[in-house]
Amino acid sequence: MPLLLIALLLLVVVAFGGVVLLSIALRYRAGTARRQGRRWVATLNLWMTGFSALLFLLFASGASFWVEHSFRFALAGAAIGSLLGLCGLALTRWEMEQGGLFYTPSRSLALLLTMAIVARFIYGFWRHFHPADVSSSNPLLAASAAQLSLAVAAGLISYYLVYAIGVRLRLKRHERTRLA
Repeated sequence: MPLLLIALLLLVVVAFGGVVLLSIALRYRAGTARRQGRRWVATLNLWMTGFSALLFLLFASGASFWVEHSFRFALAGAAIGSLLGLCGLALTRWEMEQGGLFYTPSRSLALLLTMAIVARFIYGFWRHFHPADVSSSNPLLAASAAQLSLAVAAGLISYYLVYAIGVRLRLKRHERTRLA
């Protein structure tokens, strides 16, 4: 009986790992897909991402009562994510066709964002077995897993917010030139 339970547990762990790897691969694939720019989709994406960013910053400021410097880490992550969003807009391939404006996000930047999520999971796993050294002069080694999670999440949200703003502005400019 115990051997059967161990085999079942091992199967569950392997299946979970497979699902995680598949989800990462699908996330990368979706992040690099060619899309048609539609105004209502871009507007909805902008509003929803902005609302998510606002709620996230409220959550991070509230979390700073329990996790020291968490809001500072969230702001640093948001600043880095905003810069990456601007880079993403610059690296995006824009194509004007008869059907409208199409865009393809940068593969390298999508890979970087996906790897940031993977690195956060690996760091959390490593951190589980290695306690924090709060006396370390390196802020990343002294940071808690919650602080770095907030920084990575803020970076991702702000990247998508800046990218959504850029797509919306690009669509607006495309519509103006098409009508003129």
